[in-house]
Amino acid sequence: MSNDIILRKLERLQTSAKPRVLDLFAGCGGLSLGFEAAGFEIRGAVEFDPEAAKSHGINFHNGAEEHSTPIDITKTSPTELCSQLELGTVSDAFDVVIGGPPCQAFARVGRSKLREIEEHPEAFIHDPRAQLYKKYLEYVDAFQPLAVLMENVPDILNHGGQNIAEETCEVLEAKGYICGYTLLNAAFYGVPQMRERMFLIAYRKEISSEVSFPKPTNWLVLPPGYEGSRSVALKTLRGRLDATHSYIEPPAALDDLPSVVTAKDALGDLPEINARELLATGAISRGARRFDTPVDYSTKKASAYADLMRNWPGHEAPTDGIRDHVIRFLPRDYELFSRMSQGDQYPEAYAHAVNMFKERLAAVQTNGKKLIEGTAEYKALWDSIVPPYDASKFPNKWRKMWDNQPARTLMAHLGKDGYSHIHYDSKQARTISVREAARLQSFPDGFRFSGTMNPAFKQIGNAVPPLLAKALAMHMMKTLKNKEKGASDES
Repeated sequence: MSNDIILRKLERLQTSAKPRVLDLFAGCGGLSLGFEAAGFEIRGAVEFDPEAAKSHGINFHNGAEEHSTPIDITKTSPTELCSQLELGTVSDAFDVVIGGPPCQAFARVGRSKLREIEEHPEAFIHDPRAQLYKKYLEYVDAFQPLAVLMENVPDILNHGGQNIAEETCEVLEAKGYICGYTLLNAAFYGVPQMRERMFLIAYRKEISSEVSFPKPTNWLVLPPGYEGSRSVALKTLRGRLDATHSYIEPPAALDDLPSVVTAKDALGDLPEINARELLATGAISRGARRFDTPVDYSTKKASAYADLMRNWPGHEAPTDGIRDHVIRFLPRDYELFSRMSQGDQYPEAYAHAVNMFKERLAAVQTNGKKLIEGTAEYKALWDSIVPPYDASKFPNKWRKMWDNQPARTLMAHLGKDGYSHIHYDSKQARTISVREAARLQSFPDGFRFSGTMNPAFKQIGNAVPPLLAKALAMHMMKTLKNKEKGASDES
């Protein structure tokens, strides 16, 4: 790696110039939004999904075609990317690379294989899952960033017996970086969602002699499912300390910090959508949900969090209202949602549905009509009320949110159904809207999602929460702007 290039980038950062970011596997831009808010320049992105790529272009480059076009990283070289985005010389194009290959990219790519990728670039040409990781390293080599941020699911710490984060650090350290990784939960950083992810930071050795992570700003006791999975992951690591020298303990959340942002803090000011009323009046039906009808905000008082979502600098709420506050058409289940209690999951929902069926059957019998079990009419009534899944096999398929807690993790599966996030308000009796999902991820109300409802849900579920990304980006900015090279950042 050229020392002249590194020195030029360092000298540039000692001025008022913003660090220039390349977001790989960018999605719609959760990481980009956090880095933009922390004072970085989002200069380019690589994203394969057409709708997500278009969203990124809309929100960070005013919809410019060259920034809104999907890019296949396996077929696009760094030189080609710079040419497409008109960025000039490859080595001078970016100061920071963020993002992370999908976890499938690491399957069966062992430690020795990771180390051999550069020496034998064609060795894994027939393993497409290795290609994403290989291209990621190719991009780091070509752009010679001063810093790298990678994000992935916690399982990457034990992916088929491999600790991919540790192995990635080994590769980056061989390239002249100092590297560290940890687990962070978004709820500790002001996000109304308990989302656990692995984050890895690397700096050029000319920048810093150590890696640290931002301290939490909010406090909560993680529920058993989250604390348990974190404990298992960390126990595995601590049992292999000789092979995990780059692991850093998550910064502690102290109980004197402000309490976490709750689902009600995040959603309580948004206009109510009473699904049963919409169904009764025919105002909701099957079909694609488009974002072409603005909805005025309710008159409810906005929480401090909701106010931030409305007034995020550069992504302020539209003056004519929000356009993506739309929900799924689930006529069978609206009444069932109203009966569920906060925290109920699928077994409880199924039990409620069976009781509803018994009530309806009794009403039919009272009116003098006999429905006999096993007949087509009996089955049709059952199917119109009771969901088809075995309650013993799908305990976590549904969940009604608590209003006084952060939401559970939003997944890309939201693009297929929203049963994992049923609104806490029984009056509204529905799953969350697109805008509510965005609020739970900490996307501001002025952030626009390309496409219709299902693609938007998928983009949101795949994203890194922007507020967590901002906390990481602000922490990294302090290190990058530190005038004494190699001094550690204690904040």
